[in-house]
Amino acid sequence: MSVFDDTRLDDPAALQAADHLLRRLAMAGARVRAELEASDDVLSTLTSDGFRPRAVVAAGRDARLVRAVLEPVCPVPFLAWPGPGLPGWAGPLDLVVVLAGASEDLDAVSAAGEAVRRGCGLMVAAPEDSPVAIASAGLRHAIRLPSQSDDQLASAVAVLQALHQMDLGPEVDHKAVAAILDEVAIECSPNKDVASNQAKDLALVLADALPLVWGGSVLAARAARRVVEALRLASGRPALAADAGHLLPVLNQPPRDLFADPFDKAEELRPALIILDDGVEDSGVAEHRRKLEQKAQAHDVRVHTVTQADGTDIARYAALTQHGRYAAAYLGIGLGRYGTAVDDDPAEPGIPSEDPAW
Repeated sequence: MSVFDDTRLDDPAALQAADHLLRRLAMAGARVRAELEASDDVLSTLTSDGFRPRAVVAAGRDARLVRAVLEPVCPVPFLAWPGPGLPGWAGPLDLVVVLAGASEDLDAVSAAGEAVRRGCGLMVAAPEDSPVAIASAGLRHAIRLPSQSDDQLASAVAVLQALHQMDLGPEVDHKAVAAILDEVAIECSPNKDVASNQAKDLALVLADALPLVWGGSVLAARAARRVVEALRLASGRPALAADAGHLLPVLNQPPRDLFADPFDKAEELRPALIILDDGVEDSGVAEHRRKLEQKAQAHDVRVHTVTQADGTDIARYAALTQHGRYAAAYLGIGLGRYGTAVDDDPAEPGIPSEDPAW
């Protein structure tokens, strides 16, 4: 098991070696702005015009993120479709939303092609020369949002902005999303030392821990899954995101042996509970959190809370996710997995290049 070296978190040489990873994280806000600027011509003419589809079907990467934002407020049924093609009932009265990157996504291509064949309303967020864009070319009146950076969050923000203007979703305020990502980049900058850097502090918490990440609201739970993906890739260790009912049994840990010799046996990872708090005030969420914190305290499990209570729903989600990704990057640096000659060099630190299985 890799040994965590906390001195690497403030070591200029180690941070410089991982600059390509940290710089990409820091540019998340800029990518959101670029995405919306590229789609400005389309968005400037997009309104509901009194038309309301019978249902909305989202397919491709981050379809579940779009669902998490829209489902509580969308005035028509909303479905995130996980497989190829479309549900059998989808037809000309329905709107199909397909999110895809530059690489080939067979399920997304299949959904776009099927929407064209059935004459569905179609919204595509993908690079102009991507397989999905090509598959949707047969539908002349499709709404096409040209992705610029292959950034999943930026693409989802553009889609949510379009759906808001069609009176199908809540306010997005993409400028606020970009601004809050810039704020996270400043708070988690490698130039800030461990004492004043929230992401480095969280990396220290997870240095020798099994991360258990919990978010109480629908969007915070979605952010927890994204953070766990980043932590797994950065550390090569297990990490778990789940609801309170599944996490409570994992918190049943034996007490620490204060007199144990750490060199006497192989290192064991103890759980650390990470709570993502997006400021949603709900009695059920509060009760689940209370139970988790009480169980953690009773079993000597460390608890760390990341809070983002300001901004729109998608802005709070973006901030929580980005804090976790920065922490994952610093965890990888501390473990020597990032910022070395054998750096994994993923497209983004702790972020798989393709959306994983749902």
